[in-house]
Amino acid sequence: DQKTLLSEIYANVSPTAEIVTDNYSAYVPVRDYCKKHVTVSHSTGEYVRGQYHTNTIENFWSLFKRGYVGTYHYMSDKHLDKYLDEFEFRYNSKKIGEIERFDVFLQEIQGRLKYKTLTA
Repeated sequence: DQKTLLSEIYANVSPTAEIVTDNYSAYVPVRDYCKKHVTVSHSTGEYVRGQYHTNTIENFWSLFKRGYVGTYHYMSDKHLDKYLDEFEFRYNSKKIGEIERFDVFLQEIQGRLKYKTLTA
């Protein structure tokens, strides 16, 4: 809803940012908050306005939702940021092969995570 969206935007987005959204009415106050707010009107068949679109973020959320439904079935609030990190990595490495992706993954490991720490 609008209250939730706006509280997250105000808490996490700089007023100097440019924001691109669809034309959902809850985003209307963003115009007065940000340097630039561009909308695309999906309801009228507009998905791109010049260089602006929401296709990339919608693609990411689609991948995330498929992972939730098809793999995990449940994600705790406590570890939601880690699930998002995983799917961010998957999305950002989608154009490389599985072997190369695995190599990149191994290079990013930052040490051992013990079960006790994970569940604390």
